[in-house]
Amino acid sequence: MVCAIGMGDLLCGVSHECDFPQPVKSLPRVTRCLIPVGATSGEIDAFVRQQAETQSSLYALDTDLLLELRPDLILTQSLCGVCAIADDDVRAVAEKLPSKPLVLNLQPNSLSSVFESMVKIGEVTERANDANSAVSRLRQRVDAVRMRSTRLFDQTPKQERLKVMVLEWIDPPFTAGHWTPELVSIAGGEEVLGVGGQRSQTTNWQSICEADPELMLIACCGLSVDRTCKDLPLAAPLPDLYEMRCVRNRRVYAVDGNAFFSRPGPRLVDSLEILAHAIDPATHSLSSELNPYAAVAVDLVGNR
Repeated sequence: MVCAIGMGDLLCGVSHECDFPQPVKSLPRVTRCLIPVGATSGEIDAFVRQQAETQSSLYALDTDLLLELRPDLILTQSLCGVCAIADDDVRAVAEKLPSKPLVLNLQPNSLSSVFESMVKIGEVTERANDANSAVSRLRQRVDAVRMRSTRLFDQTPKQERLKVMVLEWIDPPFTAGHWTPELVSIAGGEEVLGVGGQRSQTTNWQSICEADPELMLIACCGLSVDRTCKDLPLAAPLPDLYEMRCVRNRRVYAVDGNAFFSRPGPRLVDSLEILAHAIDPATHSLSSELNPYAAVAVDLVGNR
């Protein structure tokens, strides 16, 4: 968000997760993750649940580094405890810093609230015009996708929305909530299990089979396409998997969940365009910048 507004040069530190755009990779990291490196999807899920039950943090904050950086503004979030340091922990540390930084807590759960968060950042940094301009450009791209989808249904009134399932985790399977069902709708589809504005929920393969999506997009939170494909054999060996329309019609795709879909920032618009292209490539072309990140067709049941 900060870089999209044009304030990347003001960043003095980032979290361990921050990796886009390229220049932020060289900035000091003020957090570190306690999840074991190399853990499987099931092990990660178990670790996260255990930490939640014991109210233990998944992350550590480098107080000494923050003292050295002396920030004026700290951006944090309380949307997802699996994704970042808890807001209360950040505020407790901020109170001890001599610079007395302002802590801005962002927790967008829809596309519009992501844009509102960007405007908020612009307001507190006295860059409201730049923030509004950045949001305007993003909204134009969203409206372009929405218009193409609407035009398609106007031209073919009897055409029904494609039944779509966006999977946020494989072991166990998670539906995609928050902004993702909204993206599916704008792109011309209908999310069969995920609920917009609500947290992602654990589900099971039987429920997914019963929902029978026509297209499945696997966007595992924090994982690349290659890492996601390694987890495909973890799908439960149910005979009904073979009968799902998305499997029979070879419309199961994997995308880079680390870069797209999982993060409530400007690249959700990229995610929308990638999703729309997967739903109807003839209607929604993909820019040359995003073409390398297009959804990749995968075989959900080919490993059995």
